[in-house]
Amino acid sequence: MSRIVRVAGAQMGPTQKADSRAQTMTRLLALLEDAARQGAQLVVFPELAFTTFFPRWLMEGAELDSYFEPSMPGPETEALFSRARELGIGFYIGYAEKTPEGQHFNAALIVQPDGSVLGHYRKVHLPGSVEPRPGALYQQLEKRYFEYGDLGFRAFRAGAAWQNGILGMMICNDRRWVESWRVLGLQGVELVCIGYNSAAYDPNGGTSEDAALRTFHSTLAAQSNAYMNATWAVSVAKAGEEDGSGLIGGSVIVNPDGVIVAQAKTLADEIIIADCDFDLCRQGKDKMFNFGAHRRPEHYTAITARAGVVEPASL
Repeated sequence: MSRIVRVAGAQMGPTQKADSRAQTMTRLLALLEDAARQGAQLVVFPELAFTTFFPRWLMEGAELDSYFEPSMPGPETEALFSRARELGIGFYIGYAEKTPEGQHFNAALIVQPDGSVLGHYRKVHLPGSVEPRPGALYQQLEKRYFEYGDLGFRAFRAGAAWQNGILGMMICNDRRWVESWRVLGLQGVELVCIGYNSAAYDPNGGTSEDAALRTFHSTLAAQSNAYMNATWAVSVAKAGEEDGSGLIGGSVIVNPDGVIVAQAKTLADEIIIADCDFDLCRQGKDKMFNFGAHRRPEHYTAITARAGVVEPASL
């Protein structure tokens, strides 16, 4: 028996700082419509999909606040929710969240085809720094503008429209950490949705990584972790040159064997699509990665006991 959901990755080209919310919403709606025409039931949009990647600049006050959503949907985002509900299609989308208590998170939602929110996630692995790097043209200030996510890595059981699948979420840097995937894997996840805005160069000022290598690493993370947790993965970029700062593309859909089944070819707005059969997860979950049969957590305590490296003593 097959449990197939047609999933689309809606890669976005660059969103410039000068672009209006209306311009960006027009693009989001066009991608949604394109995916719906191709029969998609779920569309995965990138991280911070409604704006440029604003943590590359030092800002404060009203300018900074303008990038955050105090409600979701809100006046400037409702059109996407309404049109998706009319089309009977669900979506994952990343956004900058401001809570009623004034907290700020790099967040994402999964919205089901009937318009109900299946899950809410806040980014755990924040890269960059609190203080700006002196003399740098562009910054990576996520630690300054966002709090660490406080919702953990929760998996969510979808409804019949998505074959009662088990879905999980990550945002950008989370995909590089095996712990993110394994926590979802231990909940039986069958589809991991990921949005990212990853720099095409080292945002910390290094010169050892170019765009090709960083794209390879992004793809490697999706493939290897999908395989090791026997899950589908949809990893979707915002790509191209944003105000002179490059973002990698490389959006992919990966099956539970770690095989790429769809991949973006451009750094522009582009739909990739695949029929994701959740029953294909069973091979890995019941055999090689049957966690209950094979894991030995008593030997993994260092993973949660400490964050940093402790080297063995010298002889």
